[in-house]
Amino acid sequence: MHSRIQNALRDAIRTDAERVGPFLVRFDAHSDHLFLNYAVPDEGVAPTRADVDGLVAEFRARSRTPRLEYLRPSPAVDAVLAEAGFTIDQLLPVMVVEALTPPAPRAGLTVEAVTSDDDLLAVSVVQNTAFGVGALAGPEDVARQRSLLRDDGVIVLARVDGEPAGAGAHTAPRDGLAQVAGIAVLPSFRRRGVASAVCADLTARVFGAGCTPFLETEPDEKVDRLYGPLGYRTVGHSASVTLA
Repeated sequence: MHSRIQNALRDAIRTDAERVGPFLVRFDAHSDHLFLNYAVPDEGVAPTRADVDGLVAEFRARSRTPRLEYLRPSPAVDAVLAEAGFTIDQLLPVMVVEALTPPAPRAGLTVEAVTSDDDLLAVSVVQNTAFGVGALAGPEDVARQRSLLRDDGVIVLARVDGEPAGAGAHTAPRDGLAQVAGIAVLPSFRRRGVASAVCADLTARVFGAGCTPFLETEPDEKVDRLYGPLGYRTVGHSASVTLA
């Protein structure tokens, strides 16, 4: 499962990623936000210091903070990144689910898959606000969403009494897996079951495609409060490492 999830994380960025030595790298042309710019090492690779220095140079050339995401354990990658001065920002729990326990329905709350520019813009506003990117969203955000749709991913928008409140997505099903990601809720709608409904909807869609859902999350109360009640369990950790 470890290798399959690592491959799925790599495949999720493959369509718009660049190859830099033994890494696939996603550079966002419009934002320097850490979550939008990162590298994923190849499976089983043992990068050299020269490989890492070349990777850092590519990030610096684009005025981006060098950052990687990958699953641990990965001793060879860990060692060369530590030698180069990278530090761990977070160890994110990686969770999978074998059977969904759906949440109780909430009056006025709907979740639907969306594809129109207006809806994708609304999704972007929700995610940018929730993730601290900023409340503004524009054509570049819609283009980013469309890239996921072109790669056979799914994007959903939650509304409360018709008003956009939450959003999320899942990546294209590959190798029997699909990642549930980008679950976001506007501050004014939090603690009202929106995130749970979004995650449950996406999870059901992945199961409907005949695949196993997995996700990465912050090491906080969401592990037990949000994802655990839906049936998710922790199977490992994903390292987020950066070079200041």
